[in-house]
Amino acid sequence: MSEFISRLRALTAPLPTDTPRRWVFAPYDQLTDRVGPLSADPTTLGLVLVECPGKARRRPYHRQKLALVLANLRHFALEQAARGVLVRHLTAPSYAEALRRLVAEVGPVTMMEAAERELRHELAPLVSEGLLHVVPHAGWLSTPEDFAASQKPAPPWKMEPFYQHLRKKTGLLMEGGKPLGGRFNFDDENRRPWRPERGDPPAPTPPRFTPDAVTREVGTLIEEHFARHPGTLDLGALPATQADADHLWQWAMDACLPYFGPFEDALSTRSSGLFHTRIAPLLNLHRLLPRDIVRDVAALPIEHPSKEGFIRQVLGWREYVHHVHRATDGFRRAPAPASATAPHPGDGGYAGWSGAPWYLPRDGDAAVDGGACPSALGAASPVPPAYWGTPSGLRCLDTVVADVWREGYSHHITRLMVLANLGTTLGLSPRALTDWFWVAYTDAYDWVVEPNVLGMGTYALGGLMTTKPYVSGAAYIDKMS
Repeated sequence: MSEFISRLRALTAPLPTDTPRRWVFAPYDQLTDRVGPLSADPTTLGLVLVECPGKARRRPYHRQKLALVLANLRHFALEQAARGVLVRHLTAPSYAEALRRLVAEVGPVTMMEAAERELRHELAPLVSEGLLHVVPHAGWLSTPEDFAASQKPAPPWKMEPFYQHLRKKTGLLMEGGKPLGGRFNFDDENRRPWRPERGDPPAPTPPRFTPDAVTREVGTLIEEHFARHPGTLDLGALPATQADADHLWQWAMDACLPYFGPFEDALSTRSSGLFHTRIAPLLNLHRLLPRDIVRDVAALPIEHPSKEGFIRQVLGWREYVHHVHRATDGFRRAPAPASATAPHPGDGGYAGWSGAPWYLPRDGDAAVDGGACPSALGAASPVPPAYWGTPSGLRCLDTVVADVWREGYSHHITRLMVLANLGTTLGLSPRALTDWFWVAYTDAYDWVVEPNVLGMGTYALGGLMTTKPYVSGAAYIDKMS
């Protein structure tokens, strides 16, 4: 018996099973009891968590991403059982199959709306049959009505009026109905290169974590069953428990955010993260909640441009891309530009680099397409092996690619102004580059990676959600790095 199953059974064995429970399905990215259905009295709740090898095989996901999701899901199961929640942990080829089996046993199940379009699509038949009751996702900071109220009836959509609308609605960084500091956006003050040799503060070292037996077991599982997946597996860099997530956030507030603003756009070969907080993977799993993050940052005694710049990323851009993705069904319907849909999930250039195809779906795996394929600039070239670690001769590209395959991470400027910029300059297929980002980064899910790469990084959507292509030459990289 595995360590995880042994611990889970020990925690659930004393729990009463003769009283009715409201059963809640928590997807892999809703690991919280601070909002939503799981915030109720634990003794009234049943929780179902599903591990789906078919999803893990769907794309050549970075091994660190697989470990992050699986370790957090298993630790969340143990944490909820310790609260008194009756936990059912299931493994199945698809989420729909697992839930259909459970519903036959316990009756209809409740869930918050899935953030990922892929999961919503897979579970839609259960919803239409009345087997799965969907309630609004309580983790978001805004509603579709907020998005509609801030935009013109038809695109182009813009983030800035949406962000200002939410600032006014929430009162964050506002006083007397006016933005603190006299304006909403301090981006022009957040563009300093990082020069430690000239007295700039040293870049903080991210915390390390001590993997327990459950996390080590996850690492062994990945090494044995997902050995073809790329990337370095580093369990010591992996926050797996709620306590780990809270520790990382405290480190970020203490060590990163005081200097985040001025160096937000800086790049360096000496630090892959500089003063970026690295919390996006945990934010997207809901181990950390956006509402708590923006509240904490608003209360910090730090310079206003740092405070505003960070809150704009969470309250503004993160919420904005979610609404754009949701309103267009992942850019499959108007008002997104008309485009084909890939017949199956892409591998982001894995086959071209490795010389071997990725994988063919197995019986029982959920049938999903490969997403919308817009290309406003006509780009269509494959992702080259340089994005998988083959040396290119470009130091900026090779450095960032090495960081990504080592950590499953690089900060947003290296993503935008190195990886996406060079991809646009080279005419890489926006769909293929999106798939590369999806498999390579630990924080990538369809609702965030597709708008960021198709919309912002490659301008594949034209002016739907961004005002211009983000391209530059060597001068910008030299200035900021």
